[in-house]
Amino acid sequence: MRLQNRVAIVTGAGRGIGRAIALGLAREGAAVIVNYSRSAAAAEEVVSTIRASGGRAVAVQADVKELSEHGRVIATALEHFSRLDILVNNAGVEIHEAFLKATPETWDFTLAVNLKGPYFLSQKAAEAMIRFGGGKIINISSVHDVVPLRNRAIYSITKGGMMMMTKSLALELGEHRINVNSISPGAILTDMNRKSLSEPGNLDRVLAKIPWKRIGEIEDIAGAAVFLASAESDYVTGATIYVDGGLILT
Repeated sequence: MRLQNRVAIVTGAGRGIGRAIALGLAREGAAVIVNYSRSAAAAEEVVSTIRASGGRAVAVQADVKELSEHGRVIATALEHFSRLDILVNNAGVEIHEAFLKATPETWDFTLAVNLKGPYFLSQKAAEAMIRFGGGKIINISSVHDVVPLRNRAIYSITKGGMMMMTKSLALELGEHRINVNSISPGAILTDMNRKSLSEPGNLDRVLAKIPWKRIGEIEDIAGAAVFLASAESDYVTGATIYVDGGLILT
C-alpha cells in the first residue's frame, strides 16, 4: 500500500469528493482525520467504513473558515496517530449570485471558506509536517480556476486564488520537503448535481463540452489525490492536475 504509516487530514470529508478522497487514502494505508463542519452522521459513516475495512480513522468537527478551530484538527491527528503527513484542503462553497447582485457578505463568506481557511490551515499543517521530515498538501480546486463561471464570479475568483496559493506555498515549503499541488475537477457527478444532470437536456449539454463524453466520477478525483499524496509524486510541486475529461480544451 502506497500510504502505509501515513496520516492524512481531509476537510469536508463527510460526502462527495471529500468522502471519496478519505476512502481512497485509507485504502492505500493512511490513517485519516475525517473533518466535517455540520454533518456529523455522514462523517461517522465514513469513519465506520474505513474501520470496517481494517483502516484507521477519526472524525473531527471544525469549520475551516474559523481559524481558531484549526488547532483542534491538527491536534486530533497528532493525539490519535502521532504524526501528520498529508493535508487535503477539500472543503468549499459555491454560491449562485450574479455579479450585479453580489454582496460583501457573499464575498467574505466565500473567500473565508475557499481561500483564507485553506491558507491558514496549511500553515498549521506545515508546521507539524516539518517536525516529521516533510509532507503533502493537496488543494481541491476547480476548472474554474482558469475558466470563469457565469453567476459565480466570487467562487471562480477564489479558485484562481487557490492556484496562486498552491504555487506560492510550493515555493516556500520546498526546502522543508513539503509538496503543494492542486487538483482541478471538471464536471463530476455528486449528490449536489445529480438531480440537475438528470433533467432532460442538461446531461447532453454538459457532455457536448467534454471530449471524453462522460461525466467524471468522484473516484477519478480520489485517484489523483492518492498519487499526489504518495512518494510517486515526490518531484511534483506547485502543479495543478486537471481531472476533467478534457473540458478546458473545448
